[in-house]
Amino acid sequence: MKLDILAIGAHPDDVEMSCGATLAKEIANGRKVGILDLTRGELGTRGTAEIRDQEAAAAAKVLGVIVRENLDLGDGFFQNAKKEQMAIIEILRKYRPEIVFCNAVDDRHIDHGKGSKLASDACFLSGLRRIETTFEGQAQEAWRPKAVYHYIQWKEIEPDVVVDVTGFMDKKMEAIKAYKSQFYDPDSKEPETHTSSKNLHESLRYRNRNLGRIIQTEAAEGFTVERYPAVDSIFDLI
Repeated sequence: MKLDILAIGAHPDDVEMSCGATLAKEIANGRKVGILDLTRGELGTRGTAEIRDQEAAAAAKVLGVIVRENLDLGDGFFQNAKKEQMAIIEILRKYRPEIVFCNAVDDRHIDHGKGSKLASDACFLSGLRRIETTFEGQAQEAWRPKAVYHYIQWKEIEPDVVVDVTGFMDKKMEAIKAYKSQFYDPDSKEPETHTSSKNLHESLRYRNRNLGRIIQTEAAEGFTVERYPAVDSIFDLI
């Protein structure tokens, strides 16, 4: 199965919160999209890893992604080292995505910055044919995505490129609400966290609406890039 986009997140819900509307839009346009979670979020204050597994599956169904995998690398403690890099390389070669979305380059949660560099490094290494991997007993061919984009998370990072997601914010918020144990719930008896606050839920919409305001659309999601985006014509930027 070949993907157009593989969205990688350190934790279940990273992708939905940060680029869920972009994924929903591309899926509506016929693109094949998958999600790869690096951990099960087992260190989260609320819920359990098993609950997060169920919530991640429900969110994937809402968005319409065709595959979601979890590498279970260890919430909080995974490293940008060979073991983790090889695990991601095998997934990249398995699905051969043209574009990879991954965590913010710098963020409040230590896993986000680590996950960002880990995913980016794995994308490069995946293109080296002398790194050998197998899937179901068969040797995998080298594969390097054409572009890696980093979504924006807790910190207000200035985007290099924004995507018009007009009409897809409701789908994004529906996917986020699948994580019932993590987000705002006035009836929950669990400890309140940064993620579970009502303010965070509202600020997600505000950020996307504000980016939309800047580009004169209803809503937008922002990304940082690793290399200059190239266009055939200056009119493609209008």
